[in-house]
Amino acid sequence: MVAYEVIQNLKEIFEGQARQERYKTSKALFQCKMSEGSPVVAHVIKMMGYIQTLEKLGFALNDELPIDVVLQSLPDSFNQFVLNFNMNEINKTLPQLLGMLKTTEAKGKGKKVAKSKGIGKTKPKGKEALKPKGGISEDGKCFHCGKPGHWKRNCPVYLEDVKKAKVVGALVM
Repeated sequence: MVAYEVIQNLKEIFEGQARQERYKTSKALFQCKMSEGSPVVAHVIKMMGYIQTLEKLGFALNDELPIDVVLQSLPDSFNQFVLNFNMNEINKTLPQLLGMLKTTEAKGKGKKVAKSKGIGKTKPKGKEALKPKGGISEDGKCFHCGKPGHWKRNCPVYLEDVKKAKVVGALVM
């Protein structure tokens, strides 16, 4: 009976400390947010440490909750990954999820590097987008009036016809 009483006394002494430690660890886990641009590996490993600490303190999380907590802690740049993960109902362990996130992060960095080198330049907008690059060929003729030197979109006869059609349409209504 002496050993039993010693164990009970130790439980009473350290139970309050374990409760406080469990509270601090669960708070850190649920408030953990990855900042944009920081490495995903370090973030997930830190969260896995919190989860393991909770398990040691007798507060084991089921299989899906740790995955959900990690996915919720990711920044907006991982939104497409999270959407695909949830829509495909992928069942993975935390280490498998970490591998998927590493791959996704590596692909995302490759795209950023490509854009910074000027590969994905934006197209001009407005009137610049409509201008021909090589000019008008000398044998080119307008499809509307048949005269050389302009195209249908710039044809004075065509533009006048369009303007008249709008006026007539407005009067009919």
